[in-house]
Amino acid sequence: MTPTPRVERRTVVERRSIRYSTRRVTDPGLARGTTRVARHGVKGVLTLTYRVTFTDGRQTAKKLVRKVVTRAPVTRVVMVGTRAARRCDPNYSGCVPIASDVDCAGGGGNGPAYVSGTVRVIGSDIYDLDRDGDGIGCD
Repeated sequence: MTPTPRVERRTVVERRSIRYSTRRVTDPGLARGTTRVARHGVKGVLTLTYRVTFTDGRQTAKKLVRKVVTRAPVTRVVMVGTRAARRCDPNYSGCVPIASDVDCAGGGGNGPAYVSGTVRVIGSDIYDLDRDGDGIGCD
């Protein structure tokens, strides 16, 4: 007589992570070329429930009976800067544009660039904005 195979059925639960996506959003308040994470991403959880059959201790069948997103992933949001960076001459405090020539606004110069208000000379006065030599230009 042939022995009767021993059949056993079990419910097996597996959890798998779900990758989060990344969304990039332009931000005119950030300088071009910079990024900032506005919201961190979080992996989600997928729960899979199987009905598994074992015959004489060996797995002979596996059937998916339930698939549930237990925790939805949270999208990571990255802000991407679009604001043009100011280009200022390092010889002055306050922003003096970098140009072939800079003059004080309202003065007698012919530009092509102009400075509004006073600036402090902290290096070489390459645009001759401090005509009286006191360290303050366009005063």
